[in-house]
Amino acid sequence: MEAKDYLNYISKVIHTTVVATVDDDGLPVTAAIDMMDSDEYGLYFLTAKGKGFYERLKKREYLALTAMKGEDTMSSVAVSVRGKVRELGYDKIPELFDKNPYMYEIYPTEETMKALTVFQIYEGSGEWFDLSKKPIERDSFTFGGAEKKQEGFFITDACVGCGSCAAVCPQNCIHTDIIPHVIEQEHCLHCGNCLTACPVGAVERR
Repeated sequence: MEAKDYLNYISKVIHTTVVATVDDDGLPVTAAIDMMDSDEYGLYFLTAKGKGFYERLKKREYLALTAMKGEDTMSSVAVSVRGKVRELGYDKIPELFDKNPYMYEIYPTEETMKALTVFQIYEGSGEWFDLSKKPIERDSFTFGGAEKKQEGFFITDACVGCGSCAAVCPQNCIHTDIIPHVIEQEHCLHCGNCLTACPVGAVERR
């Protein structure tokens, strides 16, 4: 999937997310926030201008969120995003209310809606993690021009082909038929067992 597909999954399929911001003491604060819409330019949500959440967004212009769907751990899909936010104001409120009509029950009149403002997460990175599949499925993505960074564990040319890494991999996602061995990044848990087990230090964390 592309970044816009992951963002769409957050807003349309999961919808309610847990968002983290930072307060004036540098401590994390979480809040349950509905993602109201998405497109190729990012995610859209709203909040009341009187809330502490609004003040933290204005001061830091950054947040992190996690959205989860599933009946239990082994049936769950999680999508995490961290990125820059900007305030768009009131103009998009009617459109977001029409797409999320339950909001009319909370703010029933045009006058009460004036308390709200829209924010956009316009640049960021994210991770998709699907525990319902065997082996697990993971992917990373960026949007809004954010730089994509390599993460996880990689096996270098120092590999001697002993197979110690594969023996301790919980997802059996290390190919040992070639040297250096290769980790299937889309199935890796990032547990670090391979790094610990390699006798020649051929595994690197990036």
